[in-house]
Amino acid sequence: MAGFWGKRKREQEELEAQDADLARRARTALVGADERIRVTTDELVFAEAELGVDATKELREALDAVRTHLGEAFHLHQLNHDEIPDTPEELRTRNARIVQLCEWAEDLLDDRTEALAASIERARRAPEIIAKVREDAVRLRTRIPQARETVQRLAARYSAEALAQVEANPAEAEQLLGFAEHSAGIAERRREAGQREQANLALEACAEAARRAATLIDAVETFEVEALRAESTLAAIVEDSREDIAVALREPHTPAVSAAIGDLQAALASLPAAGVNTDPFALLSRLRTANAALDEAIAKARERAARPLPPLEHVRHAIDDGDRQLAVAKDVIAGHRGWIGADARTRLAEAERVRIDLDRYLGTSASAATDIDEDHREQAMAMARRVAFLAGEALQLAQRDIDSSRPQGGPDQWGGGPQQGWGGGRRGGSDLMGGILGGLVIGSILDGFID
Repeated sequence: MAGFWGKRKREQEELEAQDADLARRARTALVGADERIRVTTDELVFAEAELGVDATKELREALDAVRTHLGEAFHLHQLNHDEIPDTPEELRTRNARIVQLCEWAEDLLDDRTEALAASIERARRAPEIIAKVREDAVRLRTRIPQARETVQRLAARYSAEALAQVEANPAEAEQLLGFAEHSAGIAERRREAGQREQANLALEACAEAARRAATLIDAVETFEVEALRAESTLAAIVEDSREDIAVALREPHTPAVSAAIGDLQAALASLPAAGVNTDPFALLSRLRTANAALDEAIAKARERAARPLPPLEHVRHAIDDGDRQLAVAKDVIAGHRGWIGADARTRLAEAERVRIDLDRYLGTSASAATDIDEDHREQAMAMARRVAFLAGEALQLAQRDIDSSRPQGGPDQWGGGPQQGWGGGRRGGSDLMGGILGGLVIGSILDGFID
């Protein structure tokens, strides 16, 4: 008994310690959340001054919600210290709620202030950003004539289709730089006038325009380098493709290999003569695609040669065998439905599903197909054999169910006598009853006999 009371005392002491810790957490959280509201309120004033009222709407709404819920937390804390005695459970529930409300408030304000952090930082650096945009515009303008010369030089070597992606870049870059400088001036004037929202929009626009202009000018130089690289790669791909064709002609010929050889030969034949402006990127892409298709066709042909395909007549025999076994299983189960269990029915349903999938795979009725191309024979045979296997299992399981459901004492057990059954003959009674039970609902028939 002393041990029991000692255990109860320790448990009570642990619970009191937990409650005391929860109370301390509640007080600390309440003070922290209240201070966070004060700090965030000051941040909101600054953010509104930098970004405008619309940009800070979500932070303002979050502060209003937090103040409302923190009022509930203060009320709960007051109840903990009023003159009305509270039970430990009441104190525990209130303190847990205070901690929950304060943590929610801190998380919400963190989320909203972090969302504005980048915009506030950009607004603070507005003079620096504007100065940088103007410097970039001056520097990039000096590169535009060189970009135009590069485009003209490229036009003498590459086709109009190839140059379409960079031909207009210098003119577009010049327009963007003009827009960037104009937007920078608007950002300055709106900021001086206290129109912070408009100033920030203009600031973002000028920085983005300058960035895009730099990208367009860089793209011209990048195109020249990449085009030269594509030409070098194209020469290597042409040599490799000719070697691949020579190898492919010695491989086992399948329709897919022959078609792939023809496509690669056509791609090689379409290469322009020397001195003609070309699109090295398009030519390289076409050759790579045709080369990869030939590699894939050869790999499949080699795999097929290592594993000979079944002759068409074997595939036809497999389909016919599957259909026959499926038909037998369906007839047996249909004729003895009252005796057939779930296993046999499941195998039959799966066999029928695979048979339907076989027709879909071949794109026509497998039993009526006069020919099956080589690419489909192996899979078709596997599916047909699967149908036969499932149908055979269904038939075995159905026979098991039928055998286990037959009367064990012979045909005389159905009534009548050794010479006279239900049907008037020696075995007529059992045959008739078997047909009835196999084809009709057993319960309703038996009810009729009993009546």
